[in-house]
Amino acid sequence: MKEGILVINAGSSSIKFSLYVGNGDDKPVLKSKGQVEGINVAPHFIAQGVDGTVLAEQRWPADSNLLHQDLLKHLIDWVEDHLDGARLVAAGHRVVHGGPRWSAPARITDELLDELESFVPLAPLHQPHNLAPIRALSRIHPDLTQVACFDTAFHRTNPKVAETFALPRELTDEGVRRYGFHGLSYEYIARRLKEIAPDKAAGKVVVCHLGSGASMCAIDSGRSVASTMGFTALDGLPMGTRTGALDAGVVLYLLQQKGMNAAEIETLLYKKSGLLGVSGISNDMRVLLDSTDAHAAEAVDLFCYRIRRELGSLAGAMGGLDAVVFTAGIGERSAPVRGKVCNGAGWLGIELDDSANAANAEVITAPTSRVPVFVIPTDEEMMIAKHTRAVLLS
Repeated sequence: MKEGILVINAGSSSIKFSLYVGNGDDKPVLKSKGQVEGINVAPHFIAQGVDGTVLAEQRWPADSNLLHQDLLKHLIDWVEDHLDGARLVAAGHRVVHGGPRWSAPARITDELLDELESFVPLAPLHQPHNLAPIRALSRIHPDLTQVACFDTAFHRTNPKVAETFALPRELTDEGVRRYGFHGLSYEYIARRLKEIAPDKAAGKVVVCHLGSGASMCAIDSGRSVASTMGFTALDGLPMGTRTGALDAGVVLYLLQQKGMNAAEIETLLYKKSGLLGVSGISNDMRVLLDSTDAHAAEAVDLFCYRIRRELGSLAGAMGGLDAVVFTAGIGERSAPVRGKVCNGAGWLGIELDDSANAANAEVITAPTSRVPVFVIPTDEEMMIAKHTRAVLLS
């Protein structure tokens, strides 16, 4: 009998899902996907086939008072009714923070859940919403195996020097260190690059995961050795609404001179900064690129400037550069952003092919470019499905 694996990526107001079906091997095939959005407002469920065909859709009024658990049950009921003879055997969950110990996906137990709860302060916008459906699903479907796949796990190969802040040792020992995020995306790209260009995948590669959340990763011989994100997913590049790297003295200034409290600062740093804060217009790169407003252009320029700086930094951390990969929403689809980054990185051996870049080609550099630049779509859900399958087989 074919086996179904449900992949869940939960946020504060949505539950995204993908349903995979396989024959018990490590190659699950995507069958359908969708989401429940508008949770706590006006819930909307939609399920689609692989080709985008709408398979089911339902809306509830704003006064329906449906909880996450109610909507998750609706999702599970739909999935089990559309397995076409397959049996649902497991659910794989994206969990942003796995802490310093977890370097691989893990079967979820009560003990593991308690440990993951302790990381909520390190990822306050993600971790609580990642864990809520796990607990709800254990009540709805107590016999279903659940697997946690960590966004931090891929970076546990970083050397100690790349993880350490210059803080008193007791804080480091307590867990105040660089963790890195977007690991599921980077792991998928590392595997995919090995299929596309194995010689480059065996070398020194910088991957740019550019979306509403953005980061970069240095991957040497398929292993993460450095990342722009650190203790939290707030570090590194400017993002849609997050600051990226920020002098800690700014936080002291906000506390001491502006009289802001911790909650106000958290909102400022996570929700009011980044592209939105600099432009004053939008956190959407497409809107900013279409705008004639000078502040929109400034936000785009800052974003690309920081990518170029980090590209040099990550190449320096590896002692060389053999390839660059762009991925995620902006990385995969924004030729202007890629162009600004690549045209400012000629000193690293990058020679852009403007036509290939405009066409979103798989390779966007000229044949004479010493360092090739790839555009590779990421697939974190497939990575979660494969990990979940591997845990079941272990």
